[in-house]
Parts: sequence; structure tokens; C-alpha cells
Amino acid sequence: MKTLNEKAMRALESSIPELASGAVRQAYIRALAAGSTVVEVIDGQLVESRPDGSRKVLKTLAPAIHVTPGSKRRVRA
Repeated sequence: MKTLNEKAMRALESSIPELASGAVRQAYIRALAAGSTVVEVIDGQLVESRPDGSRKVLKTLAPAIHVTPGSKRRVRA
């Protein structure tokens, strides 16, 4: 088995977000094509999207909490 050097590993890792985004989009389209509903966040609202193109707001969400990458958060019990 061939081992990867650091440069090759970083190149492969950098493509992960794009691959994940494509996979999520494809799953979304497949779910709607199969007649299923999809729950998603649109403009701060939890929305149920249906195959016929209609949408139903399920809930307005609280604003997102911005976290600096690498920072530590304490979880209250």
C-alpha cells in the first residue's frame, strides 16, 4: 500500500468540504424526488420543504452562536 506524504494528504483533505456539500445536495434532491419531505433551515427558520415545491415554517430558531475555531466551550449540566 502506498503511503501519502503531508502535501498529498492536505490536498485530499481540502476537497472534503466540497464533496460533503455535493453529497448533501444530492441527498436533498433524491429525497424530494422520492416523494419525501425535507426539513431544512432557511433564513433562521426551520422549514419543511415538500416535493410539490411548497414550504411550511415549523419554527423560528434562535440566532446562531458564533464560536471561534479552536476555542473551548464549557457545557453546563
